Amino acid sequence: MHVWLLFALCAAVIMYSGSKLVHHGDVIAAKTSLGRNWLGLVLLAVITSLPELFTAVSSVTIKDLPDMAVSSTIGSCMFNMLVIATLDFVSRKTPVSHMVHEGHIISAGFGIVLMGFAAIDILFGSHLPVITNLNKIDPLTIAYPIVYLIAMKLIFSYEKTRLKDFVQEEADSAGDSQQSLKKAIALFVFNALLIVAAACYLPELGDQIGKMTGWGQSFIGSSLLAVATSLPEAAVAFTAARRGSFDMAVASLLGSNLFNIVILSITDFCYLKGPLLRSVSPVNTLAALTAMIAMAIVVIGLTYRPQKKILFIGGDAAAIIVVCFLANVLLFIAH
Repeated sequence: MHVWLLFALCAAVIMYSGSKLVHHGDVIAAKTSLGRNWLGLVLLAVITSLPELFTAVSSVTIKDLPDMAVSSTIGSCMFNMLVIATLDFVSRKTPVSHMVHEGHIISAGFGIVLMGFAAIDILFGSHLPVITNLNKIDPLTIAYPIVYLIAMKLIFSYEKTRLKDFVQEEADSAGDSQQSLKKAIALFVFNALLIVAAACYLPELGDQIGKMTGWGQSFIGSSLLAVATSLPEAAVAFTAARRGSFDMAVASLLGSNLFNIVILSITDFCYLKGPLLRSVSPVNTLAALTAMIAMAIVVIGLTYRPQKKILFIGGDAAAIIVVCFLANVLLFIAH
């Protein structure tokens, strides 16, 4: 029982420190003028994804659990889509897909592409070459960050005016804080260290839970660890939604999905035994395909733009919830 309590404690630390990290990061960005440009939004996605990054890296470097590293990262993408669906519960009478800008289709589309590459690599990567002079690095590992940067450039070019307006608004809000830059940096580093400690301990707890329950690494990673490490993204999204910034909530979650694929690249460089995605169970493909289906549903919702909810939720949001639920059932059965 103490393992579950420790897991809950780690999750609580990540939730609390993650939200504080975002706040102090906003203050730092505003007081250094970083928050007044496009890099401010990119920084937000990176900051909220720190738990996924540290959990994945510590899984392969400390515990030698590549399956848990991959499943927790891809599972976080799946959980982010579930958070987008649950935003409908706070959007009153109108589905979120009708309230937000259709430009999010670009983020979702790139997410589908990157996740598709990951799924192909897991299933068929053993038939592809490796870069032998870089610790047998997968060529796609180098491609992921390049595609990510292309996605960021296209998103910024397409939504330049709206993004600049939002970033300026956020920077002005954070800039009004009475907190000094030195104090913000100190608290940012402190909360980052708390997240690092909790994230490094999560794989150990996940391994213990797996041995105690008989659940596999893939199920533990894509469910328990994915939820725990995605709590900062959820906190940011619901905070934005409560103040009516549904566009920012959706953008932050889809942007986090894109950066999560970059995390797979970073983790691959840290995994010295071989290409990361070629060293894990094919079961992880299920989580990747589920995330792709969920993002495809988002694209459909943003294209069709339903105006009414079915009871308390839109049809597209309900579909995402059903897909994610069935996927977790299948992951549990397949473990």
